[in-house]
Amino acid sequence: MSDSGKRHFRLSGAQTILLGFVVLILAGAILLMLPISSRSGEWTSVTDALFTATSASCVTGLVLYDTWTHWTWFGQLVILSLIQIGGMGVVTMTTVLSKIVGKRLGLQARTTMQEAVSAPNLGEIMKYTRFIFLGCLIFEALGAAALSPVFISEYGVVKGIWLSVFTSISAFCNAGFDLNGTHGEFSSMMPYMDNPVVVITLVFLILTGGLGFLTWMDIRKHGFKFYKYSTQSKLIIVMELILVLVPMVYLWFGEYSDYPANQRFLASLFQAVTPRTAGFNTTDYNNFSGTGVVMTIILMLIGGAPGSTAGGMKITTITILFLTMLAFFKREKSPAIFKRRITTEAIYGAVAVCMLDVMLAVLGSMSIARIEHRAFLTALFESASAVGTVGLSMGITPTLHTVSKFILIILMYTGRVGGLTLVFAAITRKSTGNRQYPADNIAVG
Repeated sequence: MSDSGKRHFRLSGAQTILLGFVVLILAGAILLMLPISSRSGEWTSVTDALFTATSASCVTGLVLYDTWTHWTWFGQLVILSLIQIGGMGVVTMTTVLSKIVGKRLGLQARTTMQEAVSAPNLGEIMKYTRFIFLGCLIFEALGAAALSPVFISEYGVVKGIWLSVFTSISAFCNAGFDLNGTHGEFSSMMPYMDNPVVVITLVFLILTGGLGFLTWMDIRKHGFKFYKYSTQSKLIIVMELILVLVPMVYLWFGEYSDYPANQRFLASLFQAVTPRTAGFNTTDYNNFSGTGVVMTIILMLIGGAPGSTAGGMKITTITILFLTMLAFFKREKSPAIFKRRITTEAIYGAVAVCMLDVMLAVLGSMSIARIEHRAFLTALFESASAVGTVGLSMGITPTLHTVSKFILIILMYTGRVGGLTLVFAAITRKSTGNRQYPADNIAVG
């Protein structure tokens, strides 16, 4: 084949990311189908294995079977491996493995890596990749060490360590898979709702994983000198505090007003953090009011920070949209934050991401509500959980028909790789540049 032919068939960065997740999901599905993966010793259906592999690879946490009671240790190891690879990113793990075996990465591979992890500087991409890999291992090890006394005292050394490692990785990667089925199927973290060690540890892991590695690099470089952080890191930290404290206050006075003080604090804190986008829960969402359910849906769609293990449309997206609205009200030329102007490209991207995620969630919920004969709000909770790669559920996932399962599979995949990545992978035509059409004014509002 000629050089021009080779260039013609070269995958773009977006296409590489999409294909990497497809390969990971299919490999995981094949392994989960095997009799060795299920406690019954029987083959798991293609649809159910594919759903579970997608949920794990896309670090979502929606499940058709309780992870402890259905899957063997081998099956759980497969799920945990998919969570770890999916959380760090397929491209990140491939890059790390390439460096381990001594393979030199070319410009195309470095560009793909930069696109996958939202890195700002191509020149330091290998340093950034190493920081991501080591950071994940350190935080997950700390989480497992903190959880191990609780789980070892309850389950013994071997099982206790396994549950600690599994839960820590699942929490840091914002996956939401758990092994607490011995307390009852699909119990998630409800048995530990008043255990401060478990709750605080999981909150720490979820927030650190969802904060974004660029933010952690700023923290590592500048310490507590907030004024030296990048504008993006400042925005993320401030919005993280707001998006934890505001829902927590509502939950304290709204959903948990009858709880004892200690349970009230832990439950409010956990349910304020977990929708973005961890998927664990310490209380049943079926007991929430309609207001609480809607608030949780909004938090699931927002998600965490770009370049993190969390999903959703991202904190930066919703903040840019809000700042753009304020700038329009004040008749300013462009939105700004921390004395920095937000670019037009960032505004376009925020609008596109928000519109795409909301449309996917609404269309998915309309379809599921019609197919399953469920209330729209219940179906929307499930669809938003899939698009945001959260994993929270109001209990309908295990009862879904095949078509609804595939709808959630598509939503989880799209939510993890990013709707814009799908669009950019499909549209390979280059920009036509700043084409100047005659301007016309269109009424808004």
